[in-house]
Amino acid sequence: MKKPNPLLEDLKSVLPAIAANAPRAEKERMVPAENIALLKGIGLHRAFLPKAYGGMEISLPEFTDCIALLAGACASTAWAMSLLCTHNHQLAMFPARLQEEIWGVNPDHTASSSIAPFGRVEEVEGGLLFSGEMGWSSGCDHAEWAIVGCRRANAEGTQDYCFAVLPRSDYEIRDDWHAAGMKGSGTKTLIIDKAFVPEHRIQKAKDMMEGKSAGFGLYPDSKIFHTPYRPYFAVGFATISLGIAERMLEAFREKTKNRVRAYTGVSVGAATPALMRLAESTHQVAAARAFLEKTWQDHAEHGVRKEYPSRETLAFWRTNQAYAVKMCIQAVDRLYEAAGGTAWFESNELQRLWRDSHMTGAHAYTDYDVCAQILGRELMGLDPDPSMV
Repeated sequence: MKKPNPLLEDLKSVLPAIAANAPRAEKERMVPAENIALLKGIGLHRAFLPKAYGGMEISLPEFTDCIALLAGACASTAWAMSLLCTHNHQLAMFPARLQEEIWGVNPDHTASSSIAPFGRVEEVEGGLLFSGEMGWSSGCDHAEWAIVGCRRANAEGTQDYCFAVLPRSDYEIRDDWHAAGMKGSGTKTLIIDKAFVPEHRIQKAKDMMEGKSAGFGLYPDSKIFHTPYRPYFAVGFATISLGIAERMLEAFREKTKNRVRAYTGVSVGAATPALMRLAESTHQVAAARAFLEKTWQDHAEHGVRKEYPSRETLAFWRTNQAYAVKMCIQAVDRLYEAAGGTAWFESNELQRLWRDSHMTGAHAYTDYDVCAQILGRELMGLDPDPSMV
């Protein structure tokens, strides 16, 4: 039996307003400020904030239950907000000096990100100058900081994949988010021109995956920070896919129950094809949830035991989530195919769920073609392919 989740109960109180704002989010191509205020009002943004700054440090399963439910109301809001939350977990692995600059000033501050290593850097005394057009920064309109990726030359003559953290004053936001899915996520581009980033705001990605970052060990009593950053960073993608699929089951039932065929007047909800599609998708979504919950619980238990995951465990954590996304998309597609012509109107919730569902499978982390290769190589005892992150 799951333990009570007060944050989940608080979330339920604001969901009707967030669901009502879903069309507005799509029209404005960003999460409405009202939604962010509602979610900050219940403290969701503090889910992974260190307790030292007033955070909750809730478990991964507790967090994912919240994000899945939020995704059923507005997937765009869930996409942006989940990243603003999980970035706090990543920032907690940076030096204490950076954390104090962010949360010491205001514990409600959050960061968006664009972590693909496309930034251009110039080494200077005390740090580097960062430039670039950094795309895919979900929720950036509501963040006070940004985490951006780059490659930095090292003493061995190779390059390290690194993250740099910049305040909002160091970049502009280009309003270029015109997408078919997650329309309301505000996933825009950050424009950075030779912003100075001091050393304490820079960390190697590899160190953050191996417990070697400057902030590792700052919170020895915590149950969530003795872990690689990436599983927490990416947890929202599969969670949102699940939440969309679970809402699709409800919405399809609601629409189909009273639907009749236009030319015959026959009840669609009592017809065998609709019943079979609903049954199979229900089983598939339930299987996806069970699979994900087992994976998330494994994450959490490793953190509680302060046991760092093996390479094989990390491979399963990564690929389990991508496979669950694949199942959720299949379940949504099965129902959408039988939803009728009105489901193709832009104002129909089923169409939004269908579009957003496919977007959850478009992220680099949820690309199952890549994930199948990663897991296959691990199962066969082959070295990881460095071209597949």
